[in-house]
Amino acid sequence: MDTIASLFSFITTPVSWVIVQFHSVYGALFGPDTGWAWGLSIVSLVILIRICLIPLFVKQIKATRAMQTLQPEMKKIQERYKNDKQRQSEEMMKLYKETGTNPLSSCLPILAQSPFFFALYHVLNSIASNDTIGVINTSLLESAQKAHIVGAPLAVKFTDSASKVEALGASLTDVRVVTAIMIILMSASQFFTQRQLMTKNVDTTVKTPFMQQQKMLMYVFPVMFAVFGINFPVGVLVYWLTTNVWTMGQQMYVIRNNPTPGSKAQASYLERLHKYVAQHHKVSKRRDRAIVKAIVAKGRDRNEFERKFINGLTKAGLAAQADGTVIKSDTAAAVEAEDGTPITTAGAPKRQQPKRQSKSQRQHGGVGGAKAAGEDEPKTSLTKSDESEDAKPSAAAKKGGAKPAGGARSKAQSGQRKGPQRPKSPSKK
Repeated sequence: MDTIASLFSFITTPVSWVIVQFHSVYGALFGPDTGWAWGLSIVSLVILIRICLIPLFVKQIKATRAMQTLQPEMKKIQERYKNDKQRQSEEMMKLYKETGTNPLSSCLPILAQSPFFFALYHVLNSIASNDTIGVINTSLLESAQKAHIVGAPLAVKFTDSASKVEALGASLTDVRVVTAIMIILMSASQFFTQRQLMTKNVDTTVKTPFMQQQKMLMYVFPVMFAVFGINFPVGVLVYWLTTNVWTMGQQMYVIRNNPTPGSKAQASYLERLHKYVAQHHKVSKRRDRAIVKAIVAKGRDRNEFERKFINGLTKAGLAAQADGTVIKSDTAAAVEAEDGTPITTAGAPKRQQPKRQSKSQRQHGGVGGAKAAGEDEPKTSLTKSDESEDAKPSAAAKKGGAKPAGGARSKAQSGQRKGPQRPKSPSKK
């Protein structure tokens, strides 16, 4: 550990200087030798570092979502080149380059905190060893050694001996109880942060190996904190517990206001946004307009929650625009009835279909029509009589050997085809 601490010794002086500056402020309020003054100085150091790391945290969120989006493509590459690891790595790097994704971006906040973490550990270890370090001189060293956080000195560990703890003016029981509680809180906060990410802010429509990795880390990280925590001084436990709580709150804010598409958090967010827009007929916040704009741009690629949001706006007589704003829709506007009450287009009267006639009505429909005609029946009978008279063969026709017209008609009525008949082929004899 001394070797690792020496590698980060270049940042030890800035970290000790920041702690001393905060101690001068809190020492004036709570007393220079109290645990409040030194403990709050460490907490303030964490807050200052995390504020500076917010841009990296934003990059981490974008990188994590980009990796989630690429998981199906990565799985295809792994299956296609499962027997060629080199080609698989080349295709993966090509995919990262085309999409502008860096897998290491999700680790940036942790990597950026590492120098500060080891520098603080080195500072507290020097205080426990009664050695000056950085800008902490002899007087500040004595003040830090007198500081106790709930009965535990700032620089003791869970594994320290009773003689070392008593030399700093505390009991071994108090130290182990305090450190054990802090280790449990530190592991629990880490577990809750990871669980919150997995249960609320992960796209549940895509099952990828990335989700399995995150689920595994949800259980691995708390165990790691518990194992390594027994070797951390109380001041480092304060530092790590504070940064875990900060991460948990920061992630909670991001999940609520900028959730991952397809996640449960997005469903809750769009439900809240729909209620507000349906009530006020506008999107007031810039962040909300950006999300509505992204949903409109997706078109048919929207997920279930986004389609439900757009359909809800349509039912309310509203329409989302390409710039993220919401206007009253003409196509979904309500139609007013004669009495002035609004009726939606879905409630408009339907076209009346003709009633279906029964079998007996269809069979006797011709008779009824003939009876309705009335005067047309005599004309029909006269026509038939005229036709019968014309059909009688004349004497000239009999002498000429012409066939009577009635013969053709009788043949036609007997089932033979009208018109010229096809000559029969001569029989073969």
